[in-house]
Amino acid sequence: MKFILVTLLVFFSAVCVAEELDLEANMKNMGLAYKNSVRATSIEVFNTSIDEFIHLLEKARTADFKQHKTASLEGLDKVIKQANLAKELASKQGLDAAKVPLKSIDDLRKKYHELHEPPGFWQLLFGK
Repeated sequence: MKFILVTLLVFFSAVCVAEELDLEANMKNMGLAYKNSVRATSIEVFNTSIDEFIHLLEKARTADFKQHKTASLEGLDKVIKQANLAKELASKQGLDAAKVPLKSIDDLRKKYHELHEPPGFWQLLFGK
């Protein structure tokens, strides 16, 4: 009986470790899905790409952000909101309308990525 319990414990521990999110890989996939959304020439391709992008954003929310967790989650929520708006606009007004909120996503990406970048030489030397 003890052997079975120990075996199950080891198995479930391994499953939990395996399910931990690889944030870097997820972000790369997000970038690809975003680019595919921006480059889409049909509603079908756009919807597939934006759905994948939203799925990856929601998955990223489960990451263990070591620093700036609140701000990082806030940024992800803003991007999810813009992506959902783009999807809604695509279905109601077409691709051109959908691409407007996608432009703001790039600005949000730049803003929130700055939180996780290491300080540059001049910032270290003179402070921020």
